[in-house]
Amino acid sequence: MHQLKTAALLLCTLIAGQAAAQTAKPAAPAVAKPSGGFLPPASSSANVIDSIAVVVNDDVITRNELAARVRSIEARMKAASAPMPAAADLQRQVVEAMIVERAQQQLAKEMGVKVSDQELDRAIGRIAEQQKMSLQDMRNQMEKEGMPYATFREEIRNEMMMQRLREHEVDNKIQISDAEVDTYLAAEQAAVADQVEINISQIMVRIPENASPEQIAARKARADEVARQLRTGADFAKTAATYSDAPDALKGGEIGWRDPNRLPPLFAEALVKLSPGQVTPVMRSNTGFHLLKLVGKRNAVADDKEKAVAQQQTRVRHILLKVTPTMTAADAKRKLGELKERLDNKAAKFEELARLFSNDGSAAKGGDLGWLYPGDSVPEFETAVAALKPGEVSGAVETPFGFHLIEVLERKSDDASKERQRVAARQVIRERKLQEASEDWARQVRDRAYVEFREEK
Repeated sequence: MHQLKTAALLLCTLIAGQAAAQTAKPAAPAVAKPSGGFLPPASSSANVIDSIAVVVNDDVITRNELAARVRSIEARMKAASAPMPAAADLQRQVVEAMIVERAQQQLAKEMGVKVSDQELDRAIGRIAEQQKMSLQDMRNQMEKEGMPYATFREEIRNEMMMQRLREHEVDNKIQISDAEVDTYLAAEQAAVADQVEINISQIMVRIPENASPEQIAARKARADEVARQLRTGADFAKTAATYSDAPDALKGGEIGWRDPNRLPPLFAEALVKLSPGQVTPVMRSNTGFHLLKLVGKRNAVADDKEKAVAQQQTRVRHILLKVTPTMTAADAKRKLGELKERLDNKAAKFEELARLFSNDGSAAKGGDLGWLYPGDSVPEFETAVAALKPGEVSGAVETPFGFHLIEVLERKSDDASKERQRVAARQVIRERKLQEASEDWARQVRDRAYVEFREEK
């Protein structure tokens, strides 16, 4: 059950796949360091008078907050039997993660991003359902594992705020052309090798935004030193927990199983040349220097084209209202109720309202999403679609993307089509772009923040 919190914190990224990278090192122009060096380990005593450990813009991280986070991370790593870095290295990683979180939380508040108690309760309810537990059972389990329920609620609220902020700042700006889809499909068809999935871990040494040549050289030297240690037998997971600037550092750099086609080409090309257990040379991307370990390799599930069977397809259109700083959940539901009433009274056409009000890219097509197969949409959306008859319009349906009015136009049974292949290709390309864009955005937010480390007195 030690994975319960981790599963909860990943709620907002289950639909899209990878969470965005959020960890970085202090950038020299924006950081004032004390002459005495880095922070000493915070005391774990609950009776210690609190003091400021780090100033982040106009907010602070206290030593008690830092100590509590370190204890929480240590407990989870021990429960997972993960290699434990030295105490100073663990604290450095935790401090940096908290700085990144605080900077992004501040940006979210500046932009008016909020999560209501009702939205939070619904999200936590979905987490409990995914864990196949009642809400009370989940709460009891958390208390047993030493996590106060109030703390858990606020962490989920913050994660939801971060998701909405990233959607506004990153997700909605990703564009994919038909030419990119054509190129991807052509390359996929030309591939002759059997499809595989690879299990990978990473160590990333971050390059600050607008770094000087001297800073880049220092970062490269650090990455080369990590590579040297690995060549001489150092444990990859422990080295990642000690040196990596990636958000998965305290998990030993573990990324998990991935389709190579969904990785940035720089990484995929290097990894396919390795045997399990081997590590790539130092590679440079826009965000830093990387070392990737191929942990394992396995055959992927047979391609859909080889095992295509007749499936029911549903042609659907929708109107999506996203929750934004200017549109609360209550506002979205109220507005969709008004639109539904107009549709029921034949006072407007669905496609006209979609063009006028929908926040989705399908608005220009009157909200038409085309033919959907089972599994093409998130569970909440798919459940609502399954309950509708052709010609029926739903009430307001909540999904992680916002609130929808959904109309089922027609249904049919058919084999996988070329259009479905294009939809899948577009999603793969989007995941590639989203990973790189999210890392770049997180780096910019971190580097713009004023950060001051305070010595303990």
